[in-house]
Amino acid sequence: MSNGRSHFAMMNSYRGAGGGGGGGGGCAKRSRFDQQFDSEFGSSAVTSTSRFVDILDQLDSKVESLRKDAIVLRDKKDFLAMSVDLLKNNEYLTGLNENEREEINCYVQRISNRLGTVELNVCTVRDPSQEDSLHSVNSLIDMLISSADPVVSRQKCQQFLNACSTTDTSVYSELDPSTICTDKKFESALLGCTLDDQKTIKKRLQALLGYLTQQTIVH
Repeated sequence: MSNGRSHFAMMNSYRGAGGGGGGGGGCAKRSRFDQQFDSEFGSSAVTSTSRFVDILDQLDSKVESLRKDAIVLRDKKDFLAMSVDLLKNNEYLTGLNENEREEINCYVQRISNRLGTVELNVCTVRDPSQEDSLHSVNSLIDMLISSADPVVSRQKCQQFLNACSTTDTSVYSELDPSTICTDKKFESALLGCTLDDQKTIKKRLQALLGYLTQQTIVH
């Protein structure tokens, strides 16, 4: 409070005067931000605490929606990156002559470089132990992707995915968990990850398994 006037009242007075510049009789041109703010949240005037809290609630909802949209885009980028890595190690390349293989590899690298220009980052709070667990999980998945045998890779990927599902009883509720074949090293690392990371890892493995299954059928 200053001279009996609230901070909110001073903000509204400032806006009404056009911030003290170029006003012309108090009818200053409203900024583009003010116009956009009004279109999103109604009148920009904050006249009460309840109105202020209402605007904050709307902002909170929009921020959460933005996070979800960003996560979807991040997952799409991860899928594209995984697809590029799989193509780099596709056994079809071994049947090409040197010039053809070099041309394909250059094309793949060009796509990879363009994908690298897209930066999407939705932060997940992790402690050092969770960071180490996530690194271990990603390393195991990278080893799976770089494998030259699609049949072995598919089997291993299924074991990884089974490990994800042991924490989701709705998936295998009709089965005895002891009968589900999982990769114990992967499962141990996965259990050390955050719940958000576990969900992302499961989606990644589902996409990878779909691709590897197609490769196995083709061969």
